[in-house]
Amino acid sequence: MTKKLVFMMSVSLDGYFEGPGQDLSWHLISEELHQHFNDELRELSAFIEGRVNYELMEGFWPTADADPEAPSPVSEFARIWRETPKIVVSRTLTQVGPNATLMREVDPEEIRRMKSEPGGDLSVGGANLAATFIAHDLVDEYRLYVHPVVIGEGRHLFPDGMHLDLTLVDSRAFANGVVLLRLSPAAAAS
Repeated sequence: MTKKLVFMMSVSLDGYFEGPGQDLSWHLISEELHQHFNDELRELSAFIEGRVNYELMEGFWPTADADPEAPSPVSEFARIWRETPKIVVSRTLTQVGPNATLMREVDPEEIRRMKSEPGGDLSVGGANLAATFIAHDLVDEYRLYVHPVVIGEGRHLFPDGMHLDLTLVDSRAFANGVVLLRLSPAAAAS
């Protein structure tokens, strides 16, 4: 069975994944939702990250469990982050941290080869990198976490002019009002 390449992202009701200045303070991350993220991400064979997303994650998660007051899901994800291999796609970085490999550009054939190997699914992190993966028809599943907030400005999840036909595969509502929409490309669903 071929593994899937999954794009997971939180998004506001008005379609933004981040507010001005990379603001994410509007994300409604409850303990239930964070535990769900851990359960999903623990099963992955690798995180494929763009430079910005990688640097954001690497700047916090490797030592997040060093805080004795860190909630259990935070400590758990710190371990998941350290233990899961990361592939960082960047033309500007010269080195990456532990358990990470540097890839200079998206090579669709290499990504397809990785998808054909045994193991858990792959995730792509970062909206810009995901747009490149989408353009190469590499994304097999979208997991969009719609937060019940309107932020009015920021960066849209999908670039202007992008058209995607998606099919709803599943949905789940969390107690804090966030709704997960699991979607697949329409051609793959039929």
